[in-house]
Amino acid sequence: MAGKVQQLTHQAERQAISVMLDGFLKHLKSKEDRTETYLKIVDLAEKFYGAGANKDTLNAVREYVKNPENRWMRFINRVVDETDHHYAKTMLLNLGYEAFFRGTKTIRENRKKYNCNIPWLILFDPTMACNLHCVGCWSGTYGHKSSLTFEEMDKIVTEGKELGAHLYMLTGGEPTVRMNDIFKLAEKHNDCFFGLYSNSTLINDEMAERVRQLGNITFMLSIEGTEETNDARRGSGHYEAAMKAMDILKKHGIVFGTSICYTRANVEAVTSDAFFHLLEEKGARFGFYFHLMPVGNNAVPELMPTVEQRKYMIDRIRYVRSPESNIEFFPMDFQNDGEYVGGCIAGGRNYFHINSNGDAEPCVFIHFSNTNIKNNTILEMLQSPLFMAYHEGQPFNRNQLRPCPMLENPQLLREMVQATGAHQTNLESPEDVDHLCAKCDDYAKEWAPVADEIWASETHKKPSYENYTQEKREHPELAAFEHADGSVRIDV
Repeated sequence: MAGKVQQLTHQAERQAISVMLDGFLKHLKSKEDRTETYLKIVDLAEKFYGAGANKDTLNAVREYVKNPENRWMRFINRVVDETDHHYAKTMLLNLGYEAFFRGTKTIRENRKKYNCNIPWLILFDPTMACNLHCVGCWSGTYGHKSSLTFEEMDKIVTEGKELGAHLYMLTGGEPTVRMNDIFKLAEKHNDCFFGLYSNSTLINDEMAERVRQLGNITFMLSIEGTEETNDARRGSGHYEAAMKAMDILKKHGIVFGTSICYTRANVEAVTSDAFFHLLEEKGARFGFYFHLMPVGNNAVPELMPTVEQRKYMIDRIRYVRSPESNIEFFPMDFQNDGEYVGGCIAGGRNYFHINSNGDAEPCVFIHFSNTNIKNNTILEMLQSPLFMAYHEGQPFNRNQLRPCPMLENPQLLREMVQATGAHQTNLESPEDVDHLCAKCDDYAKEWAPVADEIWASETHKKPSYENYTQEKREHPELAAFEHADGSVRIDV
């Protein structure tokens, strides 16, 4: 009975928010003075966060939106002007209300209730099938045979929602190979938001119009700089296909972003002013930058960025996000932005990965598992030995420019995999943990002193959520939890 009442309350609240968002967007679309509407949205956010609202942050946002000429208000206004009304309302309803507000409350409660990591988003692979063979991509070694059934994908989302997760990202392989099932999934779970990491080649007007109608799907398109630097890794003709896909999505009023793997060969190309301005004109509004990881037996470690290039990436991405930049595009660096999310977010701390065979992996780059969606629940996955090792071990380094237990602290991944008995999950080309980590050992040693120098020279703000074990939170000074190099000892 209590569950039924809660469901009805949720439905009524969602409907009320939907009506309010409709009114807000109509006023914003009119292009009259938008400041008052933005302030009302901030007030609405404060109401739904309740006691958990950060008053200082909300007041700072209020002051920011009062100046319509600052760069990020111009950016937001551009998104409003170029986005389809129905799509914008559904995105705000699902990503804003369901994921950020309501979902966050549920997740925080469940972290305490179950004493394990509960993620804000879940990443899964509908299939490993892909029509490209990009240099250095581990997907090519998985084979094209493994795919999740619709029922398994439905189980992931259904159980994830029960824990509070309303954001799902899909990769592979090429997820648009399974677009009919993805449409079916998005329609059934119309209170969730789905982001697809796509190579762009299968996106057409018919697909884009269906995405617009549903309103709860977006794309992160793979693109790596100029036509020359992009096609050298992804194959001839890919750059042209990505440009065409961007034009289609922009025409249909869909908010989308990019997925950019930076390597030794393309760092400058994927961060140039010309590249950023191209993306903003094509309609891309945000982008995820991923450091090339030497994962899989077909990996090319020689393509990993140099120390100097990684230092450049830190400075460059932060500049592009600064008030001094005139670029209307928001980049995020998965490896170098650890400070803003409290270090490694994997192992369910904020996200985890389910591959196309159903294996639950702590990270899309960490192909080891103790558990599978075919015979375990999402909660059981999060309580599995390897995931609990993540929960107990995070943060993996006090220096959050060295967050990863593989790339910057490879001895820790070895310890966790060996102590928990996790098996490797690459069905086509098995790779054990020692082989994987050996490709990171020299890189970690070379990066450590540079990262430590950068970290020590900066002032750092403590993240609002870290999810470290209680003893580490209360006694961070305890040397017993740390190795001599600053990485954190793991007791499994």
